[in-house]
Amino acid sequence: MEKIKVGIIGAGWIAHKMAQALAPLKEAEVYAIASRSEYKAREFASTYGIPKAYGSYDELVSDAEVDLVYIATPHSHHYAHARLALEHNKAVLVEKAFTANAREAEELLNMAKERGVFITEAIWTRYMPLSHKVKELMESGIIGEPRILTATLCYMMENKERIVRPDLCGGALLDLGVYVLNFARMYFGTDITRTITNCHLGPTGMDMMESISLSYADGKMANLQSGCLTLNDRQGIICGTDGYIRVDNVNCPELIEVWRNYELVERIERPADMVNGYEYQVLECKRCLEEGLLESPMMPHHETLAIMQQMDALRKEWGVKYPMDYELI
Repeated sequence: MEKIKVGIIGAGWIAHKMAQALAPLKEAEVYAIASRSEYKAREFASTYGIPKAYGSYDELVSDAEVDLVYIATPHSHHYAHARLALEHNKAVLVEKAFTANAREAEELLNMAKERGVFITEAIWTRYMPLSHKVKELMESGIIGEPRILTATLCYMMENKERIVRPDLCGGALLDLGVYVLNFARMYFGTDITRTITNCHLGPTGMDMMESISLSYADGKMANLQSGCLTLNDRQGIICGTDGYIRVDNVNCPELIEVWRNYELVERIERPADMVNGYEYQVLECKRCLEEGLLESPMMPHHETLAIMQQMDALRKEWGVKYPMDYELI
């Protein structure tokens, strides 16, 4: 596959970020854009020089030239739009959070497996070079034995529709908390023995701020925060017996600092040729399709499902419900 042709479903903010990421690449291109409004699709296509603009999602997934469908619609619509792509045997890259809940995620993953079609979650952090470098540094022993992890991600978004509306799967968790949960999972693993949380609900019943403390079987701890009511430093810190690793921007790592005995010993910046970070997940999809893989080892299906199950459990504890959560009490 000389160049992977991407079709984007949805023409909102994140679709623009993807179009900007792929514009300078030789290995990938946005070949088609689909919106519920044909005018909006044509306007989007004109901005980025995209060959095809469709006023319906069915037209895009029916286009034989599309190699990969990127789902860039709200969380509430991921399941339906990813299912539509799978029904047309299209490889799918689904923006995070993968779906509204674990039930929807499991159905999509099972459907993809049955049809032999590639699907993966577009949580960009998992595919970034600096994310892998953090793991490499941690396992090198440079900070000794890792014991405590902290991660925080907050933005001012209290009035955004996708945050406050239950029917759009609002709240901080699926939008921001998913990143700090993945940060902890990437570096401290899955053997969680205890979870303690605190959550502030907004007027519409959506989670607007939360803190999550995880205890692990081997004695490690992770303290996580996410929220839509404040700005913060977006840092991730992995603390060990001899030092710590500081990650600037946990969802899109831009800088890593390694400290030993409170002295800076290494500083690693993001790759000079990085566009905006969204390109890495598409390049990984291209590699997987070329190798005939049905999932990416950078974000395996069992990890996507486990994160969705973890978020279901948190929402159940907080009493945060979406219309599609008919099985959650």
